[in-house]
Amino acid sequence: MQIYLPIAEMPVSVLLLLGMGAAVGFVSGLFGIGGGFLMTPLLIFLGIPPAVAVATQSAQIAASATTGSLSAIRRGSVDLKLASVLVAGGFVGTTLGVWFFAAMRRAGQLDLVIVVSYVTLFTVIGGLMLAESIREFWSTRRGRPRPRRRGGQHPAYLGWPLRMRFPRSRLYSSIIPIAGAALAVGFVGAVLGIGGAFIMVPALLYLFRVPTAVVIGTSQVQVLCTALLAVVLQATLNGVVDIVLALILIIGGVFGAQFGSQAGRALRADLFRFLLAILVLGVGLRFVVELVVRPAEPFSITGSDVRR
Repeated sequence: MQIYLPIAEMPVSVLLLLGMGAAVGFVSGLFGIGGGFLMTPLLIFLGIPPAVAVATQSAQIAASATTGSLSAIRRGSVDLKLASVLVAGGFVGTTLGVWFFAAMRRAGQLDLVIVVSYVTLFTVIGGLMLAESIREFWSTRRGRPRPRRRGGQHPAYLGWPLRMRFPRSRLYSSIIPIAGAALAVGFVGAVLGIGGAFIMVPALLYLFRVPTAVVIGTSQVQVLCTALLAVVLQATLNGVVDIVLALILIIGGVFGAQFGSQAGRALRADLFRFLLAILVLGVGLRFVVELVVRPAEPFSITGSDVRR
């Protein structure tokens, strides 16, 4: 059954979109992170214009993050003080990201920026994650666990000016690196249509040593706020949010996430990290293919490109 997407200006199969939403929702529930990093590339591969894919995915991210945030707040696993700093930095980054998005679109370079950014971000992050997973696997197999940093050792950037105490996260740190990390994640999320949780969660864990119990919930609050801002800005300034597409993806994602969360409980931690690394690296390599393979129609002119 075909449905016409008014903003993307193309017909697509409803069952295909529902299946994609369910599959990405399953992966999201399996790994405990947002599926924007996977859904946006899939939409682009399907033929959805990159600008529409990126902007519309922000709506799905906001919908899924709402459920996660409310659940985390009810469990008491959110550091609201830390979340407020992350949201402030994320708002600045998202605003800059949408402005950059619009500027590149006007210049006709947005598609190239998105593809190159995905190649760079995902191949680097996926490669680092895969290398870390392999090193951890071999260390464990040889019976020599990798040494952990002692509790008294703290990186220098935590002592920068404007220090603040976050009792819920047992953190005393300058807000400059925290807000800076949130700004970067907000910028990347707005340009690429990803929630940024798969970047923010490792940053909070490894750079700021926030306890795992509050990392996911606190990150979800930041993702929710920045995604909502991105949707509003993309819809009002760029007009590229396709609500019909977003609703279909949200419906499929809700069902898939339920099964994914159940399957994720049976995964070992080392296998979990390895599979996630392979997934991220695979998306990056797929975009590499997109860059180097010669298109079927190297030159094309559409009606909208011709000035009468």
